[in-house]
Amino acid sequence: MSVKTKSRPEKTALYRFFHAARGDSPFKRLLIHLALIISCVIAVYPVLRVLSVSLRPGDRLLSTSLAIIPQDASLENYVRLLTEKDFLLWIWNSLIITMATAIIGVILAATSAYAFSRWRFPGRGPALVFLLTTQMIPAAMLMVPIYIMAARLRLINTYIGLTIAYCVSSVPFSIWILKGYYDTIPIDLEEAAEIDGCSKISAFLRVLLPLSTPALAIVFLFNFMSAWNDFLLARIMLQREEMLTWTLGLQRLQHQFQTQWGMFSAGSILVMVPVMTLFLYSSKWLISGLTLGSVKG
Repeated sequence: MSVKTKSRPEKTALYRFFHAARGDSPFKRLLIHLALIISCVIAVYPVLRVLSVSLRPGDRLLSTSLAIIPQDASLENYVRLLTEKDFLLWIWNSLIITMATAIIGVILAATSAYAFSRWRFPGRGPALVFLLTTQMIPAAMLMVPIYIMAARLRLINTYIGLTIAYCVSSVPFSIWILKGYYDTIPIDLEEAAEIDGCSKISAFLRVLLPLSTPALAIVFLFNFMSAWNDFLLARIMLQREEMLTWTLGLQRLQHQFQTQWGMFSAGSILVMVPVMTLFLYSSKWLISGLTLGSVKG
């Protein structure tokens, strides 16, 4: 005896809109895009307001107009900042310190994380815990001991002293990032390279590091941004005018009774250029590094 099954009603356009046959529904994609657009507007709007202040003649901070580009817009503040102040020198000092911090930090973190990931030695566990606990100490509490050590070593007002201070605070966290990434890479790849004649160091340089490109790029950006945006350490380590970084230089634009808001905003816009350039350049490593070293089975 055959059983008649009730035919399924035809899907309407409204049903297909909320329930896609494959992937996300159009309604879900619409909500996601709206949320992303709103987030971008919230993130970009303050930057646009700073750009508006930098284009206003004089030091007008507040305005009744909501226009991003004011009617009397000019590049006067940018010209004054580049000609009347040592802005280019501030940027140069910051680039030297941050690039040295990022490169040294990546080298130290990459080699140290390799030791923690691949070798088993006495004190390995407590050492990892100690590195993690150093990140729980507030940065302000480290100001005095770092200054005392730098003064005794005669590293005040030097690039080396500030670079070492930045590495002390950023390398432990970088080691944890790279150690966790190294753990996800099979050790069989290094052993296969050693069978083919590579040494431990050669296998590390030719096999592990190329596979770790995304993590290395993240660590480089983290070290760079930590040193680039720092104010407290630079404030106590650098006192000579020719050694000032951009954070200290822009702080010089703020006086007791007056603040040069126009040049301050112009400098805030200009200091974004190196960071954006570095991020756009390194983004290809973040993406392409995910496919480096792929093995076909």
